[in-house]
Amino acid sequence: MERAWTFDDMDIALEHGLVQAYRAGNAEDTYYSADPALLEDALTTVALGKNLLLRGPTGSGKTRLAESLAARLRLPMESINCSVDLDAEALLGFKTLAVEDEQSVIRYVEGPVVRAMRRGHLLYIDEINMARPEALPILNSVLDYRRQLSNPFTAETITAHHQFRVIAAINEGYVGTAPMNEALKNRFVVVDVPYIQGASLAALIERQSELRDTDQIRLFTDLSSDLVAAVRTGEVSEEAASIRALLDACDLAAHIPPLRAVRRAIAAKLDDEREQDLVMQLAAGYFGVDRG
Repeated sequence: MERAWTFDDMDIALEHGLVQAYRAGNAEDTYYSADPALLEDALTTVALGKNLLLRGPTGSGKTRLAESLAARLRLPMESINCSVDLDAEALLGFKTLAVEDEQSVIRYVEGPVVRAMRRGHLLYIDEINMARPEALPILNSVLDYRRQLSNPFTAETITAHHQFRVIAAINEGYVGTAPMNEALKNRFVVVDVPYIQGASLAALIERQSELRDTDQIRLFTDLSSDLVAAVRTGEVSEEAASIRALLDACDLAAHIPPLRAVRRAIAAKLDDEREQDLVMQLAAGYFGVDRG
């Protein structure tokens, strides 16, 4: 039978410039997976100082995995949410006017890349393939063996702290994304992150939602499996199978009827009425008729 694996099951003690991997013991820092190799490979990659690229569908838990890795390695996390508006200032920082001793001065405010490099933090770049291709080459020297950055705002060359680490995430084929530049992708080790299912999902619901009814947790786990299957056959969009949305539904179901919870937290987020109806039909098979 499938079991839920966490980083506590990984016997890894790598000290390449980092504090040895430790047992977190905090539910908020726990990532569940049915595949122990996924956890071992991700932790080993980051501990060795290599850049990690998490590839998976929307809502599969990539950000949670990055947060768990940061907690496991005791590294504060700096985050970048990529979009077509991403520019050098969003990455590196900006200059602003300030007043010192009653005089106006120009002050430089560090951006997330510079902060992470200087302080030895983990840099998380979410949806990296949503950024305009011309916005990312500035990171090439940060992501290769040089671990350096020529900051155009200060004319300074920054060399990364030995604990500096990078994790990026992509949703391939998603609206607004573009194929990732091969030169950029080659700077990463790639780990595929599937939707959490089965015993791993049940453990996640139990630990990270307000739902405590074991029968309902089982039903939500089974519903999630059906939603993932519907995504794979193209019947609904990826948002329908989002684990984040499922946890919202479970939180609501601890206080309101579960079918209503599914409608509010999952179905209502879909734009297509046909998809909404399908989600509710699947949910009705587990939770019965919605009586308001």
